[in-house]
Amino acid sequence: MTDWLQAVALETELALLRPLHADDADALVSAASDGRLWELWYTQVPDADSVASYVAEALREQQLGRALPFVVVERASGQVVGTTRYCHADAANRRLEIGYTWYASRCQRTALNTQCKLALLQQAFEVLGCVAVEFRTHWHNHQSRAAIARLGAKQDGVLRNHRLEPDGARRDTVVFSILDSEWPSVRKSLLHRLARHVER
Repeated sequence: MTDWLQAVALETELALLRPLHADDADALVSAASDGRLWELWYTQVPDADSVASYVAEALREQQLGRALPFVVVERASGQVVGTTRYCHADAANRRLEIGYTWYASRCQRTALNTQCKLALLQQAFEVLGCVAVEFRTHWHNHQSRAAIARLGAKQDGVLRNHRLEPDGARRDTVVFSILDSEWPSVRKSLLHRLARHVER
């Protein structure tokens, strides 16, 4: 099961999710510059000083079979506008997490974002055969918590003092998930949201 997460590109009408490469570092910093996302204290978005280690760690996790990091390319412009990742992959139990997700400010809460989530979930449930897909976020990241709930994920609980931050602060992590039995309804809801967006 070590090759469960094979590198793959996922395409939607608005975006291409392709595997992350080491030479994507500058493009990621450019995307994060739209909104200066590295200044958000409750999430981890790289800046010019940290992007090399950020990318290296993602690729190391991929090599170990625990992750599959993507860059998100906006098809209309050809620009990298963010990143997302399958992570904490557990092939034996057919579970993984969709995390490390962030987008340039102009792409947040747009159809591009929704299409990417739909593509990632479809791959996870319909190709990889996942029985559950998790989402985790910082307790104080209210925007992310609301976005995960809008997907149709249900909150499993809160991991108190889950992680020590570099400055010594203790992070509480909110855990959500979508089960394979819930996927048909979640898929229908996402498609409905996208159709309404197109109609507008």
